[in-house]
Amino acid sequence: MDEHYDCIVLGTGLKECIISGLLSVEGKKVLHMDRNGYYGGESASLSLDQLFEKFRGKGTKAPPTFGSSREYSVDLIPKFILSSGLLVKMLLHTDVVRYLEFKVVDGSYVKQSNKIHKVPSTDTEALASPLMGFFEKFSAKKFFAFVQDYEDDKPSTHNGMDLKKMPMKDVFKKFGLNADTIDFIGHAVSLYLNDDYLEKPAIETVNRMKLYAESMLKYKKSPYIYPLYGLGELPQSFARLSAIYGGTYMLNKPIEKVTFNDGKVHVTSEGETATADYVVADPTYFPDKVKKSGRIIRAICILNAPIPNTSNSESVQIILPQKQCGNRKNDIYVGVISSSHFVCAKGKFIAIVSTTVETENPEKELEPAYNLLGPIVEKFVSVTDFYEPITDGTQDKCFISKSYDATSHFETTCADVMDIYKRITGKDLVLTIHPNILQQQKEQQDEEGSEN
Repeated sequence: MDEHYDCIVLGTGLKECIISGLLSVEGKKVLHMDRNGYYGGESASLSLDQLFEKFRGKGTKAPPTFGSSREYSVDLIPKFILSSGLLVKMLLHTDVVRYLEFKVVDGSYVKQSNKIHKVPSTDTEALASPLMGFFEKFSAKKFFAFVQDYEDDKPSTHNGMDLKKMPMKDVFKKFGLNADTIDFIGHAVSLYLNDDYLEKPAIETVNRMKLYAESMLKYKKSPYIYPLYGLGELPQSFARLSAIYGGTYMLNKPIEKVTFNDGKVHVTSEGETATADYVVADPTYFPDKVKKSGRIIRAICILNAPIPNTSNSESVQIILPQKQCGNRKNDIYVGVISSSHFVCAKGKFIAIVSTTVETENPEKELEPAYNLLGPIVEKFVSVTDFYEPITDGTQDKCFISKSYDATSHFETTCADVMDIYKRITGKDLVLTIHPNILQQQKEQQDEEGSEN
């Protein structure tokens, strides 16, 4: 291991594996290490016995009524993938998409007045939605039509507004939308965690709505897709990409010491030291270089039936906007998957509830979501700290990712990856297929052609 690398990556969470893959494709010499014996780190997917051991203690086995442990692949950090979002662009950019299979999530719902309703994302859906009264529907239809038609470089579509300056609350006011309609647009379509966006320029919200609608158009059922066999497949697939392009992977490697001198990073494991120009790591490897900025609670719930009032859907997302859950500042998210995604035994459903902690009794904060789930057979609850780096890493060459937030999608995850990539390389990540991958695809086609 006593070698010099361009980059040493510590931890095999999804963010670290994406960065490792991106750098390897660009020809960088990458060493990737993890203290654990499995891929995924914080974002791993566990078998049922692993889940019981993690939450109930070593040696604890799942009851036989749950079926075979091997049938389960339960995400520790649940998220869905927007079908036109950043993660899909990264999967296509790196050709990692060929290692994965996806299934469309059956529906996206939002809580309003103690009921859940399917989220409308177009002017047509808005007219049919029970979320709004008769007159409100026409205001919403006009607003959705404006968003669908809006083009940044065509002033004729701007309706006399400068969205780069005008706050979103003023745009809503112009269309006469009421508080409940604004609530589901901001939280269930634009996917904001809280209401801070209302004071910010409207262009970001409009772009988020367009992304949601574009994702919805792809598969019609919902804007989300999910990988078969769980999210743990994602870091493994990016790790495979890195290995194809020369990346070296080492699991079960305890990190004994990391020092920064001579303009290099020195990482020691089991008595051997490797050096690199820079290091990328998840927050757990450098507790002295991160700050705690919140806590996230997640509850993994095993159910025997689909969520009530979701048309017996095998998979759904439910967003509970903050205002629908009492005096909260953050939304609550529910993601449901089932045996159709090969993540649990037939007849079982996995519902994972998550939110940003606001009180001294975190689990009580999840009660509005629990009330929607129906009978819960088994529940595993965790509260984790949310960390972010103190510095941007450009001085000490130590680039640290943020912890995973409570959102039910990967947009913030990918934004963090793109930010780290820019800090490392000094350039934006352009999400088109990389020339090195195009070359490899061509060589592979030529090889297959000659064999035939």
